Amino acid sequence: MEADTGIKSTSSNINLSIISYVKFTFIGYFTIGLSLGVLPVFIHNQLGYSAMVAGVVISLQYLSTFLFRGFAGKIIDKKGPKPAVLTSMTGFAISGLFLLVALSLKEYREICLLLLALTRLATGFGEGLIGASPITWAINAAGEHNTAKSISFNGIASYGALAAGAPVGILLANAYGLVSLGIVTFLVGLAGYFLAQQKENVRGDSIEPGKSFLAVLKIVAPYGVGLGLGGLGFGAISTFITLYYAYLNWTNAVLCLSVFSTFFILGRLMFANAINNYGGLKTAMVCLATESIGLMILWLAGTPHLALVGAGITGLGFSLVFPALGVEAVKLAPASNKGAALGAYGLFIDVSLGLTGPLIGGVASNFGMLYIFPFSMLMVFLGFVLCVIVNRQRKNGLEGA
Repeated sequence: MEADTGIKSTSSNINLSIISYVKFTFIGYFTIGLSLGVLPVFIHNQLGYSAMVAGVVISLQYLSTFLFRGFAGKIIDKKGPKPAVLTSMTGFAISGLFLLVALSLKEYREICLLLLALTRLATGFGEGLIGASPITWAINAAGEHNTAKSISFNGIASYGALAAGAPVGILLANAYGLVSLGIVTFLVGLAGYFLAQQKENVRGDSIEPGKSFLAVLKIVAPYGVGLGLGGLGFGAISTFITLYYAYLNWTNAVLCLSVFSTFFILGRLMFANAINNYGGLKTAMVCLATESIGLMILWLAGTPHLALVGAGITGLGFSLVFPALGVEAVKLAPASNKGAALGAYGLFIDVSLGLTGPLIGGVASNFGMLYIFPFSMLMVFLGFVLCVIVNRQRKNGLEGA
């Protein structure tokens, strides 16, 4: 009995330790979520630009994130995760200032759009630096045997922050005007910076020579492509759900994103041991199949209530894709390249979300808004097929050995 209590206490301490680091992910993604439910509609309806232009501007964030993932990995592996977190919080604070100025100049649509583009680039810079740093910080503190748990908790922090940030952003915009989003984004980024300053920089203890970032990228690529294809489902919902609801004359589009994020979190909590019990690839296959079903329901939904069911199933399916494939990818990289491996792996979700705007925006512009979810469903299903192929190749490789 005493042994059981000790085990529970140790597990609780590990969980609290991981949470103390991934809270910076929550802070970063909360600032991202603040404008997520507002900016696409603002660009399309108030500034008068097309859905494709709105998607491209929103997706600039992911382009910037993509460009700085490798930079973040180098900082983490050479200097530790703390400097990367501090730099990311600075980026989020700066994005708040850009957003404040942009929304103050909404009468000048071209200048406003340009400043919003700079806002998204600064937000992407912050996301690029925050992507791998809290996870690595948590893994260094809790031990590599807690990698899956650290990645899962980090995902709960990110999507929980999006689920909280989106409705808060809409409430702020309705109650205090759009400029309030810039002010709050700046203050939250600043608070994150000072909180990170208080923590010790826990670095990895490996002395192995590291591989180049391109070599690490090649190692994680098969798993990253699966992640990227799965990410298109989330990208379609997060970027276009407000426009989709408006097209169908439905209300409360932000509820769809919140339901997605809620079921995403529930999936990670309820099936936390699935990766350890069944392996990352098998877990990812089940998740991608489930996500495809959720997107199919969204596609066929004739009412907003049924759309919420589809969003929930999509969130449940996507919940373990990142940690399931991430565990498989990271364990293939040298210990001295764990930060770079997480950064390289995260690149694929950046590419996925970065392509979501122009790709799905192009589908909406050329074929109609009703085609965005069947297209997304097909892409996610291709991710499922890829995981089946990789799993079969690994089995054949083990049998050959």
